[in-house]
Amino acid sequence: MVMSNNAKDVWKYELGGEDYQFENIKHYAINDYFSPIASGSSRYDALVICPCSMGTLGRIANGISDNLITRAADVMLKEKRKLICVVRDSPYNLIHVQNMKTIIEASGIICPASPSFYSLPQSIDELIMTIVERILNLLDIPAKTYQWGENF
Repeated sequence: MVMSNNAKDVWKYELGGEDYQFENIKHYAINDYFSPIASGSSRYDALVICPCSMGTLGRIANGISDNLITRAADVMLKEKRKLICVVRDSPYNLIHVQNMKTIIEASGIICPASPSFYSLPQSIDELIMTIVERILNLLDIPAKTYQWGENF
């Protein structure tokens, strides 16, 4: 896991703490270009940038690898591996849409953090899970995902 300074601030604000250390998850510093994810020789299958700010999206779309997140994204695109950018900004301006188009043309996936309401979520956690499950499905990781038409 790589977290930008802004991501750490957002985590603290939105989740109410600074505990972003998890068991079995390797952390890399934002400027650690010696980390395995900075090289195509590491053979990672996929990269999820969640959330992906429009600034990060723009740097990726324009080939600017100014930190480990954008470098790892560049590696995924050049190696034709799965890159999933989970954007949460709204509404989009033309520059955002053009940057998304560029990433899609380069084989990346844009996954807006837009929850699915048709599953009739009963809590904020269930609402969030609609996004998490969509990401897991994009990674080909089995998830208990609501299927359209289940409630009919």
